[in-house]
Amino acid sequence: MSRICQVCGRGPRSAQSRSHSNIASKRTLAINIQTKKIDGRNIKICTKCLKTSTKEK
Repeated sequence: MSRICQVCGRGPRSAQSRSHSNIASKRTLAINIQTKKIDGRNIKICTKCLKTSTKEK
């Protein structure tokens, strides 16, 4: 399953997990993807875009 927002194109990014002895190990930071039905289609949208799309102009 793809973890990419279909609105803005954001996806997971890589980061480092630091232990107590400061040894770095790679990890991924995934964005919060939700499946919502918009205009009759199910799309994967991040919560940042979802919050922006529900704002009143």
